[in-house]
Amino acid sequence: MKKQTIIVTGASSGIGKEVARHFLANGDNVVINSATAEKLEQTYHELGGGDNLAMVAGDVKYKSTGEKLLAIALEKFGSADVLVNNAGIYETRPFLEVDEAYLDRFLDTNLKGTFFTTQAVIPQMLKQRDGVVINIGTPLVVHALGGAPSTAPVASKGAIHSLTLQLAAEFGKDNIRVNTIAPGVIRTPMHGAEVDKGAGLHLVNRVGEVEDVAQMVYTVAKSNFINGAIINVDGGMGAGHNLN
Repeated sequence: MKKQTIIVTGASSGIGKEVARHFLANGDNVVINSATAEKLEQTYHELGGGDNLAMVAGDVKYKSTGEKLLAIALEKFGSADVLVNNAGIYETRPFLEVDEAYLDRFLDTNLKGTFFTTQAVIPQMLKQRDGVVINIGTPLVVHALGGAPSTAPVASKGAIHSLTLQLAAEFGKDNIRVNTIAPGVIRTPMHGAEVDKGAGLHLVNRVGEVEDVAQMVYTVAKSNFINGAIINVDGGMGAGHNLN
């Protein structure tokens, strides 16, 4: 299996950091991104620095950040083979309390971040006649929870699911494959110290680990025949949940 160059957004913690670690451990080149330069540099050193790793700080809602990620990937490693649009945020707030500024936070990071970073990288994939885009969604798009009012983040993630299908249709003929991985509740800093209280949302009655998601990202990245798929890595959350 040839060495590839992987771009991972939102890589300073949680799923993104583990995805970067997984690809590095398997011999690939990785470019990591975070909006917070200090946290990104800390992660860069935690992952070992070295010749196979590069970093670009910047907010993914701006296409210029995606362009910088591509430029560094090409300058250091000569290609951009896989884009993992991991940068994302999630919170709960009742629908009637959502104002424009609050909604924009999720549209900016989740949707615009995914949209514009992909738009920056796909031209290089077209030149290569090869590439994989992996977006991060959520099973909550098709499995709503009345006790977790989250219209703003779920609407933005629903748009990512739809974007995935359309991009897969537009660029599949160019050997560019676009898929979404939809994690359940994963043990990350975003979910805090009480993450295990979400166990019952999954049919396996436990929360997931970052390694579970990273393994699937790696599998999809290395596949030549997965395209336009929404793949749940969610312990069965998308199928149902336990009544505790």
